[in-house]
Amino acid sequence: MREIEIPTARTILRSFRPEDASEVFACISPEITRFTAWKAPTSEEAFAEVWQNWLPAMEDGSELTLVPRSRDDRRCLGILGVHAINSETPELGIWLRRDVHGKRFGHELIGAVARWVSKTQPVRYFEYPVAEENVASRRIAEAYGGEVKERRQKPKYGCVVYHIPPILP
Repeated sequence: MREIEIPTARTILRSFRPEDASEVFACISPEITRFTAWKAPTSEEAFAEVWQNWLPAMEDGSELTLVPRSRDDRRCLGILGVHAINSETPELGIWLRRDVHGKRFGHELIGAVARWVSKTQPVRYFEYPVAEENVASRRIAEAYGGEVKERRQKPKYGCVVYHIPPILP
């Protein structure tokens, strides 16, 4: 598996490792999963079934799952994923622990990962699906020039899909 490290002003993003699982699971809360397409796992064992599916996709290079950690105290802040990373239209996804909401970590992290992917391969645009009601995530996409190009109905919410242009230095 390719080890990736992407530094930002306040964080370090690294490839997910099995030893991150307990900390990542501890960050999941009802506030977080309100706007996720997946249901919250009810136990660490149930979460293991989820993250164990990430590893083969990371191994074959088709997906990237990153764990952002605070530079200050190294605590886990959530998960950031890049799906279909080998395509010209990779999909970005992020969720962050509740206590860092409203502090612009999402903006910082999405920008850093989109910039890194844009430098390492050709990208026409990034897909960024967001719950219509998730104003904070919508602002992230719009800050990077994202435009709504599609609407979808998910089981839990209505979703808009932004297309974010490549971010080059």
